[in-house]
Amino acid sequence: MRKILIAEDERDIRDLITFTLGFAGFEVLAAANGEEALNLARQNVPDLILMDVRMPRMTGYEACAAMKADPKLKDIPVVFLSAKGQDAEIQTGLQAGAVDYLLKPFAPDQLTERVQAVLAQFGK
Repeated sequence: MRKILIAEDERDIRDLITFTLGFAGFEVLAAANGEEALNLARQNVPDLILMDVRMPRMTGYEACAAMKADPKLKDIPVVFLSAKGQDAEIQTGLQAGAVDYLLKPFAPDQLTERVQAVLAQFGK
């Protein structure tokens, strides 16, 4: 079973994503902030990380950069989730090491399709 790490500080969104991906057959790990996401990633080495941009303790950008600097985590694809879709925001995310950027709000089936596409793209 493929393992997905979700990093999202808003509980309702985190719960919805966890439910959606669990229903689609993924094992889901959930973190409430960037620091927790980094620790969970190091402990569990997921197949994919979905990360909110704006979180307490450590932003998604900071957490992603830390993951990309870690030899154990550097090859895990990261997809940012954000309500901010300006080009500058997207470029910052891609420069931090993300492979994709999904804008909120999104439909559950859209999320599942995007996750499956990224996993297929990276042979996971």
